Amino acid sequence: MSDEVETAELDKLQAAYVAAVERWIEAIKAERDLVAVTPHSVAKVDDWEAAHFREDDIREEVLELKKNYEDALREKFFGF
Repeated sequence: MSDEVETAELDKLQAAYVAAVERWIEAIKAERDLVAVTPHSVAKVDDWEAAHFREDDIREEVLELKKNYEDALREKFFGF
């Protein structure tokens, strides 16, 4: 694989990871905002729980994209 192609692929993996981290940050903030709402109500608890599940899903995506990026970096720099 040429250096240009390899660099382009690393750039793509890095950009996907960074974008997912940004979505994760927003999901965490959304969950935080919901848990801080008063007055307390069952409907708000349901919204908060839903936000938590969204955050958890995005976190899983972040971890997968991080792994992909790290694997590509290991391959480039260490050959495995």
